[in-house]
Amino acid sequence: MSLSHFTPICCISSSTSDSLMIPPDVKKKKNSTVLCRDESKERIKNMFNKVELSASSYDTAWVAMVPSPNSSEAPFFPQCINWLLDNQLFDGSWGFADRDPLLMNDALLSTLASILALKRWGIGDDQIDKGLLFLKSNITSINDEKQHLPIGFDILFPSLIEYAQILGINLPLGATSLEAITRKKETELQRGFQSNSEGWNAYLAYCSEGMQKSRNWETVMKYQRKNGSLFNSPATTAAIYNQLKNTDCLNYLQSVLEKSGNAVPTVYPMDIYARLCMIDSLERLGINYHFKEEIRSVLDETHRYWLQGAEEIFLDPTTCAMTFRILRLNGYDVSSDPLHQYLEENFTNSLKGYLKDVGAVLELYKASQVIIHPDESVLVRLRSWTRDLLRQESSPQQVYADKLRSYVDREVKDALGFPHYANMERVLNKRSMDQYNVKETRILKTSYRSCNLASQEFLKLAVEDFNICQSIHIEELKQMSRWVVESKLDTLKFARQKVAYCYFSVAATLFTPELSDARISWAKNGVLTTVVDDFFDVGSSEEEQMNLIQLVEEWDVDINTACCSENVKIVFSALHSTICEIGEKSVKWQGRNVKNNVIKIWLNLIQSMFREAQWTRTNTVPTIDDYMQNAYVSFALGPIVLPALYLIGPKLPDDDAVNHELHCMYESMSTSGRLLNDIQGFKRESEEGKLNAVSLHIINGNGLITEEDASEKLKVIIEDKRRELLKLVLQEKGSVVPRECKEAFWKMIKVLNLFYIKDDGFTSLEMHSTVNAVLKEPIVLQELLEGAQQNLGV
Repeated sequence: MSLSHFTPICCISSSTSDSLMIPPDVKKKKNSTVLCRDESKERIKNMFNKVELSASSYDTAWVAMVPSPNSSEAPFFPQCINWLLDNQLFDGSWGFADRDPLLMNDALLSTLASILALKRWGIGDDQIDKGLLFLKSNITSINDEKQHLPIGFDILFPSLIEYAQILGINLPLGATSLEAITRKKETELQRGFQSNSEGWNAYLAYCSEGMQKSRNWETVMKYQRKNGSLFNSPATTAAIYNQLKNTDCLNYLQSVLEKSGNAVPTVYPMDIYARLCMIDSLERLGINYHFKEEIRSVLDETHRYWLQGAEEIFLDPTTCAMTFRILRLNGYDVSSDPLHQYLEENFTNSLKGYLKDVGAVLELYKASQVIIHPDESVLVRLRSWTRDLLRQESSPQQVYADKLRSYVDREVKDALGFPHYANMERVLNKRSMDQYNVKETRILKTSYRSCNLASQEFLKLAVEDFNICQSIHIEELKQMSRWVVESKLDTLKFARQKVAYCYFSVAATLFTPELSDARISWAKNGVLTTVVDDFFDVGSSEEEQMNLIQLVEEWDVDINTACCSENVKIVFSALHSTICEIGEKSVKWQGRNVKNNVIKIWLNLIQSMFREAQWTRTNTVPTIDDYMQNAYVSFALGPIVLPALYLIGPKLPDDDAVNHELHCMYESMSTSGRLLNDIQGFKRESEEGKLNAVSLHIINGNGLITEEDASEKLKVIIEDKRRELLKLVLQEKGSVVPRECKEAFWKMIKVLNLFYIKDDGFTSLEMHSTVNAVLKEPIVLQELLEGAQQNLGV
């Protein structure tokens, strides 16, 4: 079977205590965190109700410069002027007090814009002087290539300098600095005008406030949205209003201030994107199960916006891709057709395409992996070009990123290294916590933050939840280790001992506290399938094999007299007690005893293993079809996954429709896993004189098919089966199997693909470290917070 082909991982120590009990210190710790967890959950629930964005000094300054329609000498929005006066920082700048050192150019831009707004209305001389001193002290950062440039900085900053000169402001920059700034603008404009692409035109329109003298303003208006804005940018919209006095632009600015008070954010609205980011973060951190109602409400609303063709979704590639991915993975029937506009040849014509926005490309790549139909060529093409672009070694100067480069690089590395079908939940959760930045700063024309995008509450709850679940998992693993000894499985010389490995495969997927029965069933059957596989492979005679099959068929036998050997007695006794235990537990979950169903599952497995053993004994070379019909069963995922379904929660009726749907998912999952195993284990099994799918394709190829050819052919089948399974799991219309049960099949796919990413099994120290991190090592919140600060940088 699949799990049996891996080299055993290093042992995780076990206790010899007699029962599965949570120790007093763990109970005390758990109780002490319940209140904190409840408070964190309540605060997070409230975040779903309102998207909060930080105020943008830069955008507020541009809105502040809008003149009153009654007098060009008075501001239309005096509250913005007052906000600028009240929010200058101690060092004379405007922006975040705790800004990252790599965002100094952002501070220069916001500070200069704020100075201009105050000067425009002849107010705040002291603030202006302090701001000018800040510019003088930090202007050298414009030549620092490590600095993260806001979008359009090389156009916007020089333009603000020109405007300052018109207003009579004596900027303390020096001739050399001014020349360098002007030269950067000229270079940027020359590069863009040479391309003359639609993406360049969109970029210029987005930076309209930096092109006051040389714009055809009417052509810019094609980018105006239904809400009256241009690009949902208050700064751009204010600049356009100053030129054209467009009523819709003014209405947009007024609506933003009605929502946000005396200052404006750098982008508005972004409710859909922010709430989806919340859901994505909660899923990645492993705490989404605490917010099922809130998430469903948000997704229902988002789906309505999708069907309505909302601009907030479809005019932005990042939001469009994320919406598609999250809706589809949560069972909503959404077409991939809208993503056609972001194929490579079309993407370059967009603003983010011109910028080579890494964040947008990353989201498009993630969306491209969620293929469930055989004819979704748009996703296949999307995956090809986005993957190639992300793999390129691009310098920060060649691409734009809306986060600090160090975080973007890690996100890209993770996405490429761990596709969605190989992301075991608890492994992903641990990795996400290690990399989480509670003070995440996003950058457009200026920097911004939102508690909806990143919050210490998320990380705090994730850490507490992880540690509580882990304490339960530790006790369950101890129980598993005791069971192996009590069942005498450790005395079977032919059988590999893989308790920790088998338990890890379920603890890292079905990890929530209430699923203890399902975890124990999964792990025990994982151990038993390993033992039985070794029994048929190297640990038994033909007589013993037939004896074991007969015992399972008859079931109620006298073990002391019906077993032909001690090994058979040990194996059958362990099977018998485990299956009966599952049957008894199923009464609580299903209202009926499913023992007979589990016996049939096991009987199918050992009969398939016996058939393979017979092929070996008689040197029979089966056809590929005969091999596969038997091999997906002998891969032994049936006893691991299927019995656990009865212990997950929802009722599973024993009728033809349910059984047919379950079998389709079982067949897809097992075929995919079997072929993954055969590709990775080809050399080892060939040396042992065993046949598998690769060797059979080579044999049937009459010398024309190489190992590489056969492997590539099987990889296509693997992908098709994976796609079929994902469709069955996500499909709601016509499905009779509860989603919670269907997800168990997909979780096993993640287990298999993660284990087979590098080699045939758990052989690397890296994987051993991962197992320990999930099962043994608690997470310390303070260490994560300190580590995030230390890791900042390019």
